[in-house]
Amino acid sequence: RQSVVLDFELATDNRRAAATDRVEDALDYATLSERVLSFIEGSEFQLIETMAEQVAAIVMTEFGVPWLRLRLAKPGAVAAAAEVGVVIERGNKP
Repeated sequence: RQSVVLDFELATDNRRAAATDRVEDALDYATLSERVLSFIEGSEFQLIETMAEQVAAIVMTEFGVPWLRLRLAKPGAVAAAAEVGVVIERGNKP
C-alpha cells in the first residue's frame, strides 16, 4: 500500500452553524474524515482517479456537501517528483 494525502475544499451552507455557534449544526469533519479513511483502507484502487471520484461521491451523498474540490496526492510514487496526484471539482456551490 502507498500513502495518499487528501486535501478537501468544501462548500456548504454554514449559516445555521454560524448563527447558533453549535457544533451539532456544523458539518462533522471528524466523522467525515473517519468515513473517508475507513473507505480508503477497506478498498483497493489501480488509479488515484478512481479513488478521488469515489471519495467525492461519498462526501457529497453521505454528508450533504453540494460542492467540493478534492486534491489527492501520492507522495514518492514517482522518482522524479515529490508527489503525483489529481484535483477534481464536483457539484455546484450553494
